[in-house]
Amino acid sequence: MGDEVTVSTVAEAMYEMVKQYHGKKNLKAMDLTKAMIEKFGGDNCDKQLCKQAIRELIDSGRCTYSYVGGSYIVLPPT
Repeated sequence: MGDEVTVSTVAEAMYEMVKQYHGKKNLKAMDLTKAMIEKFGGDNCDKQLCKQAIRELIDSGRCTYSYVGGSYIVLPPT
């Protein structure tokens, strides 16, 4: 079909989205998942791939969880 979408590709796109909305809007994991499925297509990107991408962002320290009235994925405090 097309090029296979990798965990790293999705993680990078998620990171850019979190960076873009930083300070404007808090994004939940489901917000990122829906956006990535829309961006890459349901055939190339599923919830499991998005979960792995989020785990990669959190484990690498590029993003962190924020628990303010819900669980959000944000940039780490500077």
